Amino acid sequence: MSNSEMKQFTVKLQEGLLLAEKRMLQEKALHGQTVVVMGDDNTIQHIPAAKVIAAHPEFQ
Repeated sequence: MSNSEMKQFTVKLQEGLLLAEKRMLQEKALHGQTVVVMGDDNTIQHIPAAKVIAAHPEFQ
């Protein structure tokens, strides 16, 4: 696999992962569910999916 093919593959993979995450968040927000994230202080937090979507424009 050439260097340019590897870059194209990486870009497509990143786009696919972002799309999957967006769809997961939208589905969870639709049902009023939360997502589990690691906070800045290394604590586990449960945050409403709608709040995550609102805070990150790439998920809108």
